Amino acid sequence: MYKNGFHMELYEGIISRRSIRNYTGEKVDEEIITSIIKAGMYAPSARNRRPWHFVVIDDRSIMKKIMDVHPYSSMLAEASHAIVVCGDKELENGPGYYKLDCSAASQNMLLAAHSKGLGAVWLGVEPREERIKAVSNILGLPSHVAPVSIISIGIPAKYPSSLPERFDEKRIRRNKW
Repeated sequence: MYKNGFHMELYEGIISRRSIRNYTGEKVDEEIITSIIKAGMYAPSARNRRPWHFVVIDDRSIMKKIMDVHPYSSMLAEASHAIVVCGDKELENGPGYYKLDCSAASQNMLLAAHSKGLGAVWLGVEPREERIKAVSNILGLPSHVAPVSIISIGIPAKYPSSLPERFDEKRIRRNKW
């Protein structure tokens, strides 16, 4: 721990997290899945409304249905679990805030999975209307609940060998554009 109280491990985890799409097919322990969801529930949300719900999927037939309607979900074939992060329009702070709040929860979950040595990737559902409708139908979501993202989780088949440089000073402005 640094003198100012920051943990280097957290910072390194943020920098080293990558989207992992290839898994061994082995099952991840349910306690670990619960801990990942718990991390999502500790995300910030507007006025602390926490307008999220989480649908845990480990049924291969449901994953196959999602793969049929989501063009970038082929990794679900080997994933241990998928967690659909859903926003509740009746709980949000105002129109559209559930999207922001659920995005923060999704990022927390990706970082938590990484911290547990698991691979994970964010599959966008919002803002694609056809994906929202299809995933809602598959899961039987009530009309006031909308799927925002799907987090695919599994034991990585391999880890990335190097980290790309993503810091770009040209994207930083001071005080005004």
